[in-house]
Amino acid sequence: MLKIILGFMVVSALCFLVILIKDYIKKKNNGILEEGSSIKFGFIGMLGNFLDTLGIGSFAVETSLFKNFNMIEDKKLPGTLNVANTIPTMTEALIFMTVIKVDAVTLFSMLASAVAGAVVGARVVSKFKERTIQIAMGISLVVVALLMVAGQLNLYPVGGNATGLTGVKLAIGIIGNFVFGALMTVGIGLYAPCMALVFALGMGPKVAFPIMMGSCALLMPFSSYEFIKSGAYSSKASIPITILGTIGVLIAAYIVKSLPLNILKWVVVCVIIYTSFVMFKSAKLNRR
Repeated sequence: MLKIILGFMVVSALCFLVILIKDYIKKKNNGILEEGSSIKFGFIGMLGNFLDTLGIGSFAVETSLFKNFNMIEDKKLPGTLNVANTIPTMTEALIFMTVIKVDAVTLFSMLASAVAGAVVGARVVSKFKERTIQIAMGISLVVVALLMVAGQLNLYPVGGNATGLTGVKLAIGIIGNFVFGALMTVGIGLYAPCMALVFALGMGPKVAFPIMMGSCALLMPFSSYEFIKSGAYSSKASIPITILGTIGVLIAAYIVKSLPLNILKWVVVCVIIYTSFVMFKSAKLNRR
């Protein structure tokens, strides 16, 4: 089963890359490519995905930088986060899913439910107006900050030794991941809530990594396709983030491996809260 999932993931990645590159070339040839520095986008993607691989998450970090430096219009933020980070996230999943064992039924069912949630969510979010996006992302950032604070204060359940779920617990896991997959499309990273759910259901911390990374890796090509089709993302940002973001993943996974992240996480929480305030302020101005 794992080999089938990994094989499907690789094929999805290749198909996604073809679609992304074709859309980029089309926009460039038609002179409608977005403004912005490819180098800046790339290094933000590298930083975000470096931290993502270490368990912090990339969406909130990248959103904060994009918003505070006015690099991407708010309406295109959710789509850009999903599209640009698809290949780096799939790289993470391929690394972690091959070294950490998880019950096949649990892994497959939770991954499939996340994909279903993302497809539904992307179709809705890609049609949102800019003010709706700003409010949704403001709320999303507050939720992420609260989850990070809860993790820092050890308010999550500590988890157990289980590598799989059955019965009611499996049903809860499937429903939860469906919701998290849908929320990914408005900018709420799946990692923190998925990790909290896995712990609460009695699985160990290591088991969370292949589940949360595999969920994102499988759902992101599908949700991203919806954003690409509707044009609700930044092509200019997505290509350099795809390239340098993947390099950031490899550096974190194979060279750095771990860092003392406690202080850094508190800094990220402060930046996220500030960015949430800016989002709400933009939504208020947009109402006029």
